[in-house]
Amino acid sequence: MRKICLLSLLFSVNAFAKDAAEDPFIWLEDIDAEKSMNWVHRQNAHTAEQYKSKPIYQELYDQALATLNNKSRVPTVNQRGEWVYNYWKDDKNPRGLYRRAKLKDFNQNDNPRWQTVLDMDQYNVEHDGNWVFKGMNCFAPEYRKCLVSLSPGGGDAVILREFNMKQKKFIKNGFTLQKSKMRATWRDEDHLFVATDFGEGSMTESGYPRIMKLWKRGTALSEAKTLMEIDSKSVSLFAFRSGEGKDAKDFIVDSDTFWTQKYYQLVNGKALLLDLPKSAEVTGVFQGNMIVSLKEDWQFQGQFISEGTVLIINPDVLTGQKSMVDADDWSVFLTPKANENIEDITTTDDTIIATILSDVVSKVYVYKAVDGGWDVEEVEFPDNGAIHVTSADDESGSFFAEYESFITPPTLYHVNGKGLKPKAVKSQSQSFDPTPYQVEQFFARSADGTFVPYFIVMNKDTKFDGTNPTHIFSYGGFRNSLTPSYSGSYEALEGAYGKLWLDRGGVFVSASIRGGGEYGPKWHNAALLENKTKSYEDFEAVAEDLIKRKITSPEHLGIEGRSNGGLLVGATMTRRPDLYGAVICGVPLLDMKRYNKLLAGASWMGEYGNPDISEQWAFMKEYSPYQNLKKDTDYPATFFYTSTRDDRVHPAHARKMAAKMMSYGYPIWYYENTEGGHGGSSTNEQLAERLALAYTHLWTQLK
Repeated sequence: MRKICLLSLLFSVNAFAKDAAEDPFIWLEDIDAEKSMNWVHRQNAHTAEQYKSKPIYQELYDQALATLNNKSRVPTVNQRGEWVYNYWKDDKNPRGLYRRAKLKDFNQNDNPRWQTVLDMDQYNVEHDGNWVFKGMNCFAPEYRKCLVSLSPGGGDAVILREFNMKQKKFIKNGFTLQKSKMRATWRDEDHLFVATDFGEGSMTESGYPRIMKLWKRGTALSEAKTLMEIDSKSVSLFAFRSGEGKDAKDFIVDSDTFWTQKYYQLVNGKALLLDLPKSAEVTGVFQGNMIVSLKEDWQFQGQFISEGTVLIINPDVLTGQKSMVDADDWSVFLTPKANENIEDITTTDDTIIATILSDVVSKVYVYKAVDGGWDVEEVEFPDNGAIHVTSADDESGSFFAEYESFITPPTLYHVNGKGLKPKAVKSQSQSFDPTPYQVEQFFARSADGTFVPYFIVMNKDTKFDGTNPTHIFSYGGFRNSLTPSYSGSYEALEGAYGKLWLDRGGVFVSASIRGGGEYGPKWHNAALLENKTKSYEDFEAVAEDLIKRKITSPEHLGIEGRSNGGLLVGATMTRRPDLYGAVICGVPLLDMKRYNKLLAGASWMGEYGNPDISEQWAFMKEYSPYQNLKKDTDYPATFFYTSTRDDRVHPAHARKMAAKMMSYGYPIWYYENTEGGHGGSSTNEQLAERLALAYTHLWTQLK
């Protein structure tokens, strides 16, 4: 055994040495090494010297911070019984307050009486480190005992502590887990489903837990009962309970790749596999039945069912506990039209709430089971925007939902479960005057003939003379839908782009390219693995369409993406540098040759492919930005931002790309926040700084 381990270590060392010989900047992968951090500090200082000295930077920073600290911001609430809960940051509480208010008071008063549940600024005073609140999971129905997740620095790895909601303090001898990328959920008041770092061999190659245990209150974690172990090549696993008392059902999910999973039901201590396509997704449980969303065509019970369809199925049929299938054991619940996507499913005790995208704008329908069928009613929200159901009450069927559009700030609605009439309970004040602006949706024709939708926000008096500074934001991956947003992106920027961009004469574009989920599984699958370049062709088609319409021209066109979107703009700037004048590349993937070896990278091989397999690297190397960077090319001015504490997408992607560009003599601008995780920031001040730098970059570099 020792000989095998030594040989394995020797192989790893030799492999790294080979990579180091091919990659002169691989040393930047050592996140906290003195050499790496000295490089980071030099680049931050250079960017600050270049941009923070400009008068426009301070103007943009002040406007961004004022917008982010706007006290009229709509609180995103989660209802638990008679209370609504919210996590809130402002100038007086930069680390945030977790707070609550009575439901009735919240719905009737502009300024409800908030009770502080957990003060993160005070927590940071009392504890070493930069602690970031990552969520609170409370046990129903009383919601007295809660699991609080706290991150040191804002990354995905957290510690877990049990909290007494009635006393508003941590429970001294309650459930506690050390830092890990964990999965911990309630089974009942005295048991947790726990997947965490149990020691050597307990994590997958993607860096997530591979062992699920049942942990009883009052016992040591080492005594927890093992329920399932998955292969280390799987991504992760998690478990959950649905229902209460005798109706409770326990499930474990083995995510063997990012896009495939095996669902198991725990019955009498045994894990029974549900007979579902591996790509299918269980989106909820309704009255004991599984709600299943199909991501590919499926033959079930002799019937052909197309991808995108949502089914309701008795789990006993799927586990084989019931050999004879009755007519009421399964049914087709929803079948989307060609221009639709079933974006979200939320359940209460008696209803199913479905959010459906139609050409990238939202509609919400409520379904109630009646005599073997469904009574369906559309909830009358404003048109042409995005609607997100944020919380629902199981017993009453009432729910909260947020509506927003590109020029309409977020409004929080409460929908009564009886009449289903939405009542606006909170509206954010305008961050900018929408009167001068119009929003239009156009369709660009991609290289293969596919029509790609994009929204454009511009002044009504915009002249189509090719000189308008234009900012395209897009994502194009992981089935994420880019819908109309007052932030101008999928970040909670609360209309900051209005003051920082539109009011200064800019044109904003949101491109819904393939790889996202705007038109369902087919839209995502069309740009998966060997077809990933379809995303880039779509994006380039939007840019070319804007130029053809004479809305802008390359020297006036700036592009932005973050995470997978950072890969998008990195790939298309190396493919078509002639199309753009400036690039904002945030928390990106860029080195696709080594991405699967860095932090959580291996978990995304279902999206991109495995670069260690020659046949797959053959198509990945065609677009990998780090490998396709060339000398003596007129690349657009590029601004990179990332976070030292990003434990999802390794900061080395941005670091190495910036260093390589510098070695070729290209000017770059770089900003690495030393905390913030994959979000890139932990406080509004940090976010305002990054926004001001990014928009200073656009206004400085676009002619």
